[in-house]
Amino acid sequence: MLEKVVIANRGEIALRILRACKELGIKTVAVHSQADAQLMHVHLADESVCIGPNNSTDSYLHIPAIISAAEVTNASAIHPGYGFLSENANFAEQVERSGFVFIGPSANVIRVMGDKVAAIEAMRKAGVPTVPGSNGELTEDHARNKKIAQEIGYPVIIKAAGGGGGRGMRVVHNSEDLIESIELTKAEALAAFNNGSVYLEKYLQNPRHVEVQVLADITGNAICLGDRDCSLQRRHQKVIEEAPAPLINEEKRQQILDSCIQACMNLGYLGAGTFEFLYEDGEFYFIEMNTRVQVEHPVTEMISGVDIVKEQLRIASGLPLEIKQSEVALQGCSIECRINAEDPDTFMPSPGTITQFHAPGGNGIRVDTHLYSGYSIPPYYDSLIAKIISFAPDRATAISRMLNALDETVIEGIKTNIPLHQKLLRDPNFAKGGVSIHYLENLLKSSE
Repeated sequence: MLEKVVIANRGEIALRILRACKELGIKTVAVHSQADAQLMHVHLADESVCIGPNNSTDSYLHIPAIISAAEVTNASAIHPGYGFLSENANFAEQVERSGFVFIGPSANVIRVMGDKVAAIEAMRKAGVPTVPGSNGELTEDHARNKKIAQEIGYPVIIKAAGGGGGRGMRVVHNSEDLIESIELTKAEALAAFNNGSVYLEKYLQNPRHVEVQVLADITGNAICLGDRDCSLQRRHQKVIEEAPAPLINEEKRQQILDSCIQACMNLGYLGAGTFEFLYEDGEFYFIEMNTRVQVEHPVTEMISGVDIVKEQLRIASGLPLEIKQSEVALQGCSIECRINAEDPDTFMPSPGTITQFHAPGGNGIRVDTHLYSGYSIPPYYDSLIAKIISFAPDRATAISRMLNALDETVIEGIKTNIPLHQKLLRDPNFAKGGVSIHYLENLLKSSE
């Protein structure tokens, strides 16, 4: 087992990693910016190192500072969490070259899956269904580009090969706008990602966002822990997630889970990963893979009984998975609400001091948060402050328990998006299950 781990992140995920380390008897090092000296995990870690000023560019994204912290504390490994440097192949490579274990897949796999064109090609080889598209980077041959779009059928979407987070995408509805849209997306992609490569896909007009959780160890064994529905999104950012995804054909579900396991084996994947799909008219279409632990991993843990972060740590230690695919037993339903420090109507960030905090409880309720009364939320980072997770034998009860939990939650001193969650959980279409990725945006527009 690893002896000491640097937690190269902040907030709730840093605390989540620390708790998993403590359960496994692993010592911890919390690295933090000047603004984050009062984070809960910083107080609880065996050691802490300030790695820079408030700006994340000079702290959580500063590779030399993080590696130096690992060196001065004689750490064994670095856990990147999610966001920040978690999918940065250069970071993974430098960690390994410096003599530490990077808790995640190899730098090469991160590079392949971080390039959307390369990722799609890898998935096609593994038999994973992909969205009909250009099957590679678009060239300067605009006659060819027009032909591809015509064969696929409008509308189409142009995407940056190195994009993510909803950036570097443009929907095109007719051939007259295609060439200009390609050039604009290329320019944006080059500016945002230092990679001007773009590709083209059929634009699915009313899909759901369904993702598949996998784990793979050093022996080549890979398992799948089922799927999640993450369709309730605002500006491509997930708001509510649930597992399993409702209203999916079971035969089709099993086919996609099996193909994801095969893809892991083909890639030589190591650690936790998530295959993301669009699901429309009973068909799955691969869009990207996240080579890290996801924000929404708790819902999968609740229905599977598998501690994903502990498995990450075991895998990084060179140990085999504790569970085989034949032993994976998915039960019940779990829902996660992302609680953000923001105005529920305008969505403007709401940093400030927590004057009072009370976490909900009750049967089937889990809360992942770094909040405590008196803690001051800085204005420099993502507004996620807590995740409330419910679990029940069935979906209706999971929704009911979540509503109870939201009613019990007290967070004073700032504004939060809890009222939005309460509205969504009482929405009759959400109660039926299977709303599309556009549902929340349309709902918010209709209520303006």
